[in-house]
Amino acid sequence: MTVKKDFSEGPLLKNILIFSLPLIFTNLLQTFFNMTDIAVLGRFASPSSVGSVGSTVILVFLCTGILIGFGSGVNVIVAFFIGAKNEKDICETVHTSAIVCLIAGFLVGSAGIIFSRSVLNLMSTKPILIEGAVLYFRIYMIGLPALAFYNFGNGILSAEGDTKSPLLFLFISGIFNVVLDLLLVIHFKMDIAGVAIASVVALYVSAFLVFIKLHRKKDSLALRFSKLKISKSKLFRLLKIGIPAGMQNAIFGFANLFIQIGVNSFDASMVVANSAASNSDPLVYNVMSAFYVACSTFIGQNYGAGKKIRVLKSYFISLALSFCFALFLGIFLFVFGRRFVSIFISEPAIVELGMKRLSIMAFSYCISAFMD
Repeated sequence: MTVKKDFSEGPLLKNILIFSLPLIFTNLLQTFFNMTDIAVLGRFASPSSVGSVGSTVILVFLCTGILIGFGSGVNVIVAFFIGAKNEKDICETVHTSAIVCLIAGFLVGSAGIIFSRSVLNLMSTKPILIEGAVLYFRIYMIGLPALAFYNFGNGILSAEGDTKSPLLFLFISGIFNVVLDLLLVIHFKMDIAGVAIASVVALYVSAFLVFIKLHRKKDSLALRFSKLKISKSKLFRLLKIGIPAGMQNAIFGFANLFIQIGVNSFDASMVVANSAASNSDPLVYNVMSAFYVACSTFIGQNYGAGKKIRVLKSYFISLALSFCFALFLGIFLFVFGRRFVSIFISEPAIVELGMKRLSIMAFSYCISAFMD
């Protein structure tokens, strides 16, 4: 096959930065559009609506983290076979992964819908917030198959060095998200249901665009209905990487559930403040995740090509870049924290409460580079 970009040759630092920049913009774009939900509710609905949606953030992360883990597995395996220049294995991996990721999306989404109220009650969600939280979470879970498919496609495209297409797809789907947010919340007064529906529509738009991109390809990365079948060896390989990666995200999310339970034990103002301030988390973590994808892609291709020294160098360069970017963003958020929190909530007292969280988290983000 003709590889879009061969990362087994050339300067690593330069190539990792060039590869990561579109990913950073993609992730920032995704974060911005996700923040739009909270910002629209904060400006055009009640503070309790912000609290309801914010109460589901950790639970959403828990569910989506599992699917992101499978997407990471796809990226690593496809990058490995690209480095090894094995077209048959690439084709089998693509079609096996498509089936597995979709099944995972349906299973996780169904579980989320069924157990949403029980889990949110277990998290001690405030009675004033619980109904809105259940409504938002259940609607959002309908979009999980689309999210799973998008992550599958993103993993494949990133493995061959195409980080610009996902950026374009998210930009288009994000426009749908923002327009629908404003239309459904301001014009149709749908409040929480409006932002949830907007998010789901955006997820399916991005998944559809990824499908069109893969279906139109002419190489071994092309997705064809006639070739959709599970290869046992590729299934085992995907589960071997995808399950631990998904479980790592899930365990992290599960641990954060206890933090959310603690937050929910305070009054509603504190819950709303935490919801507003916690928007800094995906902003920083999604930038850092660009370097994680770069790391897995570069390691995958170089490992497949048998270049072990470049594997180690790819790891340490990606780690250093992730740490430095997180430190810079943390300092930025510490300095401009009040302006950041006030984007999502306008009440000065709640903004000050949000700053308590942000001032602690700002200098902690960079440490997570060593964990991830």
